[in-house]
Amino acid sequence: MRALLVTHGSRGDVQPFVALARGLSAAGHDVSIIGPRRTFQIARSAGIPYVPVADGPLELLNDPVIVKVNQSSRPGPVLAMRWFLRNRPRYVQVLEELIAAVRAQPRPDVILFQPWVPAHHIAESLDVPAVPVCLQPGWVPTPDFPNPLLATRIPRALNKASYASSKLTVRLLYGSTIDRVRRQELGLLSRRGRHNMLRSPDGKPVTVLQPFSPHVLPETRHYPPTTHTTGFWRLPTPRGWSAPPRLARFLEAGRPPVYIGFGSLTGSNPLRLREAVIAAVRQAGVRAVVATGWGGVAGPGQEESSTPEEIFFLDEVPHDQLFPHMAAVVHHGGAGTTAAALAAGRPQVVCPFGFDQPFWARRMRACGVAPPPLPQHRLTAERLAVAVDRAVRDTGMAQRAEHLGVLTRAQDGVAEAVEVLENMVARARGVS
Repeated sequence: MRALLVTHGSRGDVQPFVALARGLSAAGHDVSIIGPRRTFQIARSAGIPYVPVADGPLELLNDPVIVKVNQSSRPGPVLAMRWFLRNRPRYVQVLEELIAAVRAQPRPDVILFQPWVPAHHIAESLDVPAVPVCLQPGWVPTPDFPNPLLATRIPRALNKASYASSKLTVRLLYGSTIDRVRRQELGLLSRRGRHNMLRSPDGKPVTVLQPFSPHVLPETRHYPPTTHTTGFWRLPTPRGWSAPPRLARFLEAGRPPVYIGFGSLTGSNPLRLREAVIAAVRQAGVRAVVATGWGGVAGPGQEESSTPEEIFFLDEVPHDQLFPHMAAVVHHGGAGTTAAALAAGRPQVVCPFGFDQPFWARRMRACGVAPPPLPQHRLTAERLAVAVDRAVRDTGMAQRAEHLGVLTRAQDGVAEAVEVLENMVARARGVS
C-alpha cells in the first residue's frame, strides 16, 4: 500500500501523522507526508519522507486580528469575518501548493488528510479513497454531545445539527476557491455533495479515523461503523534520548515538580503569563518546569537572579519523557498535550484558549483527573495557584489519573489505524 498523508498546522497537527506514518512504514507500506515547512524536522527525526509546503496561516500567528480572536472566548461576527478574510489567501496558497506536491508524488492507494486541508478533492481526481483524520471530535455528527468546535451553547436536540458548522468553517476559509480548483486544476465536474468529506463521490460513507481515546468521550456515543476511534497516535521519543544535564539535576533536587506550558497557540501575553506563573508556583508551594518558546510563556530575564530556584525554564522537551516525572501537568488543552498527560497518568490543570481546547478541558474535568477548567482569559496567579494546589494534593484525582493512564496506554491507536487502512485498501482492490 502506498499512503499519502496530508496535514497542516502546529506540532500537534503534524506529530500524530508522523506517528501513523511510522506505523505504516513498520508494517511494510510506502508512506510520505505533505505538511508545513515549519514542522518538517518532526518527520525528519522520525525518518519519514516529508514534502514541505507553505506555512500559510502559520505565518499569521502574530497578526493583531488573529491574536485578538485567540484571546476572545466568543469573537463577534465582524471580528470572525476579519479572521476569515486574513486567513483565506494563506489557506488557498497551501491548497495550490498541495496539488503541485501531490502531482510530483507517485500515485497513492489512499490519501489521509486533516479536514482543514480538503484533500478529498485531490483524491477524487486520482480516483483513490480519501480518509479524513479528525484530531478532535468536531467533524462526525453525533447526537450525544454538541460540536466541540462550536463556542456557543445549544439545546441538546440540536447536537447533531451543530456539526454542520465545521463544514461551513472550511467553506468560509476557502470561499469559491475549491470549486475553481476542482474545475481548472483537477478537471472535476460540479456535483452535489462535492464538499462533504464524509461521503465518497458515489455517495457512500467514507472511512474516518479519530486518533483519540474513546475512554475520554462521553459514555454514550453513536458513530457510524465507518468511523473508527482508535486511541491516541503517540510518537515515542527515539531510543537513547536522555534529559539535558541541568534538567536532570533539577528533577533530582527535590519533590516532583509541576509542568506548566501553553503550547504554540498565540493570543496570550507572554510576559503577563510568566509573572502569573511565577507567582502561582510560589503561592502553591511547588516546584515547576515551565515551557517557553513559540507562544505561551515568556522565558526568564537575562539576569540569572530573575529566575527563581524553584522554577526551571526550558524551550522544548519530549512530553512522553518529561510528564511521568511530574506531579501534575498544567497545559492549554491541545489534543496532543492532553494525550501525553493522560498517558503519563498525571493530574491536569487545563487552561484553554479556544478551538477544541475547552472541550478537552471539560472532558478532563468530567473524567475526574482535573479541577474545573481555568480559561486563559480568566487566568490569574491566585486562581492558578488554587488549581495547582488541588491537582497536586487531591489523592483521589491522582488515583483516577493513574487508572486512566493505564487504560490509554493499553490502546495502540496506530496499530488499529494501520489495520483499518489495510482492510479498506484490500476491499477497494477487490472491488476494482
